[in-house]
Formats: sequence, structure tokens, C-alpha cells
Amino acid sequence: MQNRIIRKTGDEVSPLGFGAMRLPLKNGKIDRDKASELIYYAIDNGVNFIDTAYLYGDSEKFLGEILQGEYKDKVKISTKLPSIHVRKYEDMEYFLDEQLKRLQRDSIDYYLIHSVDLKTVNRLLKRGLTDFLDKAKSEGKIKHVGFSYHGVKEEFDTLIDTYDWDVVMVQYNYFDENIQASTEGIEYAASKGMGIFVMEPLKGGILAGKMPSDAEEIFKKANPDKTTAQWALQWVLNNRNVSCVFSGMNAIDQLKDNLDIADETFPMSMTFEELETVEAVKRVMRNALKINCSTCGYCMPCPQGVNIPECLKIYNEKYLFNHKGFINPAFMDYYQYVGGIMGKAGNAGLCNGCGKCLRKCPQKLDIISELKKVKKEFEIPAMKYILPVAKNIGIPVYKQIVKLLNR
Repeated sequence: MQNRIIRKTGDEVSPLGFGAMRLPLKNGKIDRDKASELIYYAIDNGVNFIDTAYLYGDSEKFLGEILQGEYKDKVKISTKLPSIHVRKYEDMEYFLDEQLKRLQRDSIDYYLIHSVDLKTVNRLLKRGLTDFLDKAKSEGKIKHVGFSYHGVKEEFDTLIDTYDWDVVMVQYNYFDENIQASTEGIEYAASKGMGIFVMEPLKGGILAGKMPSDAEEIFKKANPDKTTAQWALQWVLNNRNVSCVFSGMNAIDQLKDNLDIADETFPMSMTFEELETVEAVKRVMRNALKINCSTCGYCMPCPQGVNIPECLKIYNEKYLFNHKGFINPAFMDYYQYVGGIMGKAGNAGLCNGCGKCLRKCPQKLDIISELKKVKKEFEIPAMKYILPVAKNIGIPVYKQIVKLLNR
């Protein structure tokens, strides 16, 4: 991979970074063997940047344990201050010191304020954010600073000007080009020499997997050998202002595909015809997608046990893939994954409207209203009868019944 230079810091970073939010799990915990294999393979093949956060479960601690010896010097680390938990100045110092211990490092390469908008930053400024950052830098605890943005595009430029930031992390993909920071906001940050880190390049996997048939036809007609994930990642890397794209890769095939496209894609390398192809697919997707959820999981955990990202994902997929029939594949997935057939129920009907998820959603979705739509779509009166039957006959038999009912 041809590294890209962050003008403000002088660092050369790989265009593909490893996002450590969605590491592979085993029995609810990080699968150490599988995750280690992925990370070491990525580093051995040119990736020199890993992103994590205090709120990503055991991610920081795990990375601190495996990035030792030769691997410790081969990668830069970015992690994030959990802004949602900061109530006073001392909280910021506490979290930073705790993160240094977890990561087993004397200094953090890039320290970002996590999931902020202008309101959040103003709250933190009143608690001494700039003094904290200046002190931490002078003491050598952090080298460079930035923030991950989850606000509206109208406030992005103002936030950029509140402090002498080195980098910013934004959600950016061809489907969400004009939300949050937007392409124009990225250009403004880059004009100040800031590094641009990108999260959600595949929109939580929506742009990487199976797509509506008419969208897939457009891609296949343009290039039958290129995957949907490659199209999405190439589009982001084509932006000359993007320094590093963090992808949450939890399978070796995903990693290899992403490495290949990062090797092949240079700034401004996509042709006009390729860009037009992506625009055509975007129009198809926009017409089909009902809820603009990236399944980031920031809304979790729900006090009532609702699996919010999965509920919204299944609802979206029903319309993306035009699932029809009284008992269709989306209906089956709903009862299997959140309805209670496999483990504890996390269905939309459990929502009591407490609203704790609303202030945490980066997309500013009205999650309560969206969950009502999901409940209406899937939770039929016969639900209490379907669940025991499905559990007794087993998933394989249940799938066969669904196929027969939809012939």
C-alpha cells in the first residue's frame, strides 16, 4: 500500500486501518486466536494504524496484550475519550491514565474525543477540555488530538475551529456522502492540514453484502469481478483528502479483499464512468432503504433488552431485498435473532419508550418511532404461538417450512 501523509503531524499512515470495534467474538468475548491472527496478518501486509476506544469493550486491553515486541513499534494507535461519561475535569485524566494502562503504552499516538457534536464539545470546554489536552500533550501522554464527529454538517466547520486539532474522524461512504461532516466539511478540515480518518466506509456492512438485485446488476455490468465491498471502499479511498479508512474486519476474506483494494486505489484514480456507476447504485439504495441506521451500536445497551441495531437491520433488509410473503426470510430472521428462538429475546416490542437511546444515536434517529414500525411489521398476534413451535422443531426444519409457505 502507498501510505498517505497527514500534513499537520508528518506521519505516514496506511490508507487502510484496522477498526477494532467489531473484533470476532467467542462466547460473548473477543476470540483471541482469531482476532490476533487478523491483526497480525493486517500488520504483516502493510496496515500500520489501529483504531479503538474506551467504550469498545475489552478492545483496548486486548490490543495492549497482543501488540508487544516487534508489533508494538509497527503500528500507531488511536483511541478515544468517552465523552458521554465525563462529568468533571478529573474524569478526563482518569480515563486517559486508565487507557494508557490498558494499551500498555507510555503515550497514545492519536487521542480522539469520542462521538461529539458542537453541544458536547461546548459542555467539555466548560469542564476544561483544552487545558486537559494541552497538559496531556506537554506531559507526553498523547501525541496528537482530534475528535470523532457525530453531529450535523452545519456545525462541523465551527467545531473544527474550536481548537488546534490534528485529525478528525468522520462517517463517510458513498451512501452517506452528505450527512454529518459531508464532503465539503472534509475539504475544510483538510485545508487546515488535518488528517481525515473515515469510519463506517461500508455503512455497517450494508454496502458490503448482498444488495438489491437492480443495484447488483449495475455493479456487475460495470465490472463483474469487483465485489460490492470493493466498490464502496474504493469510492472512499478515491478521495484525496482521506488519510486512513478504518474498517471493522472480522474475517480473513474481508481483510484480504480490503487489502487488495487499498493496494490498487490511489487518490483521484476512479474514472468518470466508475463514479457514475456508484451514483446509479446510490439512487437505487436510497429508494429502498427505510431507516438510515449504520448498526454502529452506540445506542446499546437498551435497559429493556431490545437489540436495536439488529431490529432496524432486519427491517431495512426486508425492503432492500424486497422480501415478500406472509412468512418471509426477514420475518424468519426477526424471530430467529431477536424474537427469542435463539437465546434471549431482543425484539422491538420490548421498548417502553424510555428514550435513553436517543441521545446516543450518531444519526439522530427517532429510534422509538422506528422500533414501533418494526414491531408493527413483524410482531403479529400469533407470535407467542410461533416461538414455542420454532424452538421445538429446530431452526433447520423451521427454515424449510418457511420455504414451503412462500412457494
